[in-house]
Amino acid sequence: MTAIRAAHAGDAEELSTLARDAYAHYVERMGKEPAPMREDYRAAIDTGGVWVAEDDRALRGLLVLKFEPDHLLLDNIAVSREVRGTGLGARLLAFTEERARAHGLPEIRLYTNEAMTENLSYYPRHGYVETHRGVQNGYRRVFFTKHL
Repeated sequence: MTAIRAAHAGDAEELSTLARDAYAHYVERMGKEPAPMREDYRAAIDTGGVWVAEDDRALRGLLVLKFEPDHLLLDNIAVSREVRGTGLGARLLAFTEERARAHGLPEIRLYTNEAMTENLSYYPRHGYVETHRGVQNGYRRVFFTKHL
């Protein structure tokens, strides 16, 4: 069974490896590494907004959440290739909703790269609505929101 828990400093290297693995297939499409492959996970963990999904063998998923006054930003969600298609991504999205509600936040926002075409249909299946598109930090992003 995969458990979700807060990340700790000792997870940083494994999180970086997981992100590199999870996002590697997008490099060719995008012409550069996706932002999560460049993330400083040790610094992110220090903010207290990083969660991991792990089983008895390894970390299988990650979340980077940023709590804003009026919404929760789902800054990064990744699932390792070994468990894609098992529902772990949906569990992580549900966990994100639980965190937003626990903090009294009525909305979750997220973005994805427009080259990550699988995500453009995945998030709407989970209740997210596209709000706009734009270039941010050199990446062509598609922005979504979900009102709880």
